[in-house]
Amino acid sequence: MISQDNNSHFQDITYQIILTLFLTSNFILLNLQTIKPMRFVTLEDIKDVFIKLHQRGSNFLLSKLKITPYARTKSAFNQEKIDCANFWIIPEVRRRWNRLITGHSDIGYEAFLSANYFQNAKEFKVLALGSGDCSHELLLAELNPHWQIDCFDFCEKRLNSAIKTAKDKKLNNIAFYLENIVTYSFDSQKYNAVFFHASLHHFDKIPHFLKHTVIHSLKPKGYLIINEYVGKNRLQYSKEQIVHINKALQSIPKEYRKIHKTRYYKNHFSGNGIFKMIIADPSECVDSENILPAIYTHFDIVLEKPYGNNLLHSTLKDIAHHFIENDDFTADKQQVLQNLFKMEDNFLQSNPSDYVFGIYQLKNKE
Repeated sequence: MISQDNNSHFQDITYQIILTLFLTSNFILLNLQTIKPMRFVTLEDIKDVFIKLHQRGSNFLLSKLKITPYARTKSAFNQEKIDCANFWIIPEVRRRWNRLITGHSDIGYEAFLSANYFQNAKEFKVLALGSGDCSHELLLAELNPHWQIDCFDFCEKRLNSAIKTAKDKKLNNIAFYLENIVTYSFDSQKYNAVFFHASLHHFDKIPHFLKHTVIHSLKPKGYLIINEYVGKNRLQYSKEQIVHINKALQSIPKEYRKIHKTRYYKNHFSGNGIFKMIIADPSECVDSENILPAIYTHFDIVLEKPYGNNLLHSTLKDIAHHFIENDDFTADKQQVLQNLFKMEDNFLQSNPSDYVFGIYQLKNKE
């Protein structure tokens, strides 16, 4: 729940009315045919609408009234810089990822990948799908002059930004394509590798997509490289995971639980509702739990590094700004983060990781 010192009951009622109208207006648009038993609407959804209203404004919420799922998905991505407080903005969290993936807190997976794999190939063609602003692809192009990377995405603003960066850096081994990946006809057996950074979990019917888009595009014995969320569909966490998220949240002092750009505090996490997930972005984690099973069917593991986020993702959502390393970053805040990391490590001892970095090679039979 969200609490505010001297909060207004009238405001609370108003926010709930806004959410009710918001959900009702979109209800008939939902495609529910593939939904398993899930939470439909939760208190987390009510809070999230209110928070997004403060953080991104009414125009962002109104963009969710678009008729088609494709249009609503584009609205989630086709924006300029977003002011947010999600866990991935925390430097110490990123260093944790690096340690778990590469073994070194100051070495990212791009540098690790470039130093240890595919260096003997004279030419290495990479298909990057759902590239967004292409920040990872641009870095890989910079580190690997012998790679030729083709980036595909449907967000014009982000691709335009990437094109400008590539020109500024004089990168000639990276190209950009504004396309709908689902309907685009890719050349057969053209690429040595297909790359996804936080985008594969946005595609539906993963086994079909993997076979008819990814494998179709790969040369024999080609590679799949992912840095992905592979947890529950639509972020429908188990009761056990929600319990541990709340334990992690309660370990954070109240002063660090004040929600970004509001006067409210984050006191409880109740889980994500399916309605809000589909309204906000119909593609979000639509078939994520099938990613690894589908990969294992067609690919052999070259390298696989789970790196968690099972607790950090939801615990630090909307309060991550307290842990940015600026003049206010204290030893106390550092200790809070270390305690969270320990709690997540303990949880991961008996639960699969929600996030994975992996390199996989196409099996011979493909």
